[in-house]
Amino acid sequence: MKKIMIVEDDKSIREELKKLLKNAGYDSVCLEEFENAETEILESNPDLILLDINLPYINGETLLQNIRKKKDIPVMMVTSRATEIDEVLSMSYGADDFITKPYNPTILLLRIGAIFKRMEHQGEIVTYQDLTIYRQKGIIKKENTEIILTKNEMIILNYLLNNQNRIVTRDELMTDLWNNNEYINDNALTVNISRLRNKLKSVGYEDAIETRKGIGYILI
Repeated sequence: MKKIMIVEDDKSIREELKKLLKNAGYDSVCLEEFENAETEILESNPDLILLDINLPYINGETLLQNIRKKKDIPVMMVTSRATEIDEVLSMSYGADDFITKPYNPTILLLRIGAIFKRMEHQGEIVTYQDLTIYRQKGIIKKENTEIILTKNEMIILNYLLNNQNRIVTRDELMTDLWNNNEYINDNALTVNISRLRNKLKSVGYEDAIETRKGIGYILI
């Protein structure tokens, strides 16, 4: 379930958005104190941020800039400031979309869905059961737990995902690693597989990668 963070200082709008997102099948979390907004947003690590511009302590556009320097979390500006300059600034600072209040709930949900679809089509985000996998970042995420993979581990997992339910030989994995300029030997491959398994185990997938003795591995 995708988690959306609502960064809005108007309580009635926060509650309205929270109810709308829940009914649409999203998990949502609301930021209610804004003195340490940037830290709290980054620690929450949502899949999307709905961000107002007029906030206590910090301007939403400044907050957007600060977030962009550290993470590529999608951001949609949801604001009553309908000037062209605000939209231009927000988009130039890295916002993925800009919608003004009062908004049409259906349009808002369609735009949220479009952001997630765009990311999936770009191949950045894939899913494995209830895991979200960020290929470019080398991150696997389950609910609020985020695990960082090494480059080799991500290459291996990505290859297994692309060939799910098919036995992949060790030679195939070695070739794929070499094609990505990762020149490892047979022993190093074993170590990387073991580490990847341990990381998957830490988020509840102990038996995700099965060994087929004398042949290779399969992601089930």
